[in-house]
Amino acid sequence: MEIWSTLATVALIVFVYMSLLFVVALIRKRNDIADVGWGLGFILVAVSSLLLNGNVTPRKTLILVLVVLWGLRLAIHIGMRNRGKKEDYRYKKWREDWGDSWVIRSYLQVFLLQGVFMLMITFPLMIAMTYDQRPLGILDWLGVAVWAIGFFFEAVGDYQLTQFVSDPANRGKIMRYGLWRYTRHPNYFGEVTQWWGVFLIVLSVPNAWMGIIGSLTISLLILKVSGIPLLEKQFEGNPEWEEYKNRTSVFFPWFPKAA
Repeated sequence: MEIWSTLATVALIVFVYMSLLFVVALIRKRNDIADVGWGLGFILVAVSSLLLNGNVTPRKTLILVLVVLWGLRLAIHIGMRNRGKKEDYRYKKWREDWGDSWVIRSYLQVFLLQGVFMLMITFPLMIAMTYDQRPLGILDWLGVAVWAIGFFFEAVGDYQLTQFVSDPANRGKIMRYGLWRYTRHPNYFGEVTQWWGVFLIVLSVPNAWMGIIGSLTISLLILKVSGIPLLEKQFEGNPEWEEYKNRTSVFFPWFPKAA
């Protein structure tokens, strides 16, 4: 297959997947199910792209394993985090703000829009699944190393935050320990880093240059749109947060500034 045929077919699969996820969200009356479905959707894209293009290569297998590890861990983490709790405050606020149009806006702005971003981020993956024929080399293992650093920061950061918020004594306090001492968002840093690692692996594949749209998309979303800006907005005015913010790197891990 050509990449555009792969993209068109996978886009249809993602459209069906996100539409079904929207139906489940309507039934359960909580749009934050989209967060659980996010990681699983990437696995669906990886598997679909591989099956559409037939032959299995070491690089395709490597990418598939990395995406499955990332997607499953993220889906399980978010699912357990949301279990027994009310709908995430972001989705709840959107539901209230959108009023009578919340159903159609939820479908378009939450589920289908996430599907579009999913396609953009996984575009390098689709390139690899379509064109890869070359043996693994040094660039692939460099990509795996970068991915592993990202996986460590995301997984450990999420675990440390979960442990922190589960302690009633920390209610209302700001997490600033472990990896969170060096970056205000170790999990976001980890997620972005992982996709740059995947891009490094894909660079050995013909037409790989087009795949940079994936890494740029996830970086832009996290740094400027729905990740860090949206999350930090809820802490504005909190004295402990302002002190933590002034001392700690927003994204790239680094030593905190002196008090």
